[in-house]
Amino acid sequence: MSLEDRKIRPKRCFSLAFVFLAAAPLAACAGGVDVGKAGIDDTLTTSAVGGETNQARDTTRTSDEATIRNAVSSADLDVLGPTGLAWANSDTGSRGAITQLTQYDRKGLLCRKFKASRESFDGVRLYAGDACRAGDGSWRMLEFVES
Repeated sequence: MSLEDRKIRPKRCFSLAFVFLAAAPLAACAGGVDVGKAGIDDTLTTSAVGGETNQARDTTRTSDEATIRNAVSSADLDVLGPTGLAWANSDTGSRGAITQLTQYDRKGLLCRKFKASRESFDGVRLYAGDACRAGDGSWRMLEFVES
């Protein structure tokens, strides 16, 4: 092989490489791939929360509400200081504090208004509540709303 043949070969390789690279995108178009029509595939849903988990959350909240109601009804307001009253539910692992606990009379029934914090697996939430003693002596939550 002569020196001249060796000089031609690299030029020819570059030319072939250029032709190949130029033809590759055309091959994709010829293959029926329309990149302009590509979009988001919304047929697949991940991390969806089913009804059972929501039901478990509602059960947890109901159990915590009952624990807070019991703490509110049994609190000694004469001893209760400005820091409030701590509560914990061993069944759910939730805990928090009851503050701004005040007592009032509602049509002859003993009632207590309060604010409560609730720390649980789903985060920290603040609630406003109102509980009253029924005629049979049991306490019932009249209001327990997230504030």
